[in-house]
Amino acid sequence: MKKVKIYVTLRESILDPAGNAVKDSLHKLGHKYVKDARIGKFIQLELEDTNNIDEKIKDMCEKLLSNTVIEDYSYSID
Repeated sequence: MKKVKIYVTLRESILDPAGNAVKDSLHKLGHKYVKDARIGKFIQLELEDTNNIDEKIKDMCEKLLSNTVIEDYSYSID
């Protein structure tokens, strides 16, 4: 059994209104040193079949878990 941690974030070229709202709210709370905030998704999967695991993870990410037009993804396998 493998545990996979997948991180999905907006590409740098895409505006992140939710990230801006978080940054602005942190500034209002006195955390003026926060220069930027980006919001993303964290997905954790447990996989039984570990054959071709990288290929399977990429397939899941590209077909369902991320929108590859505006998002990037990365993953780690434990």
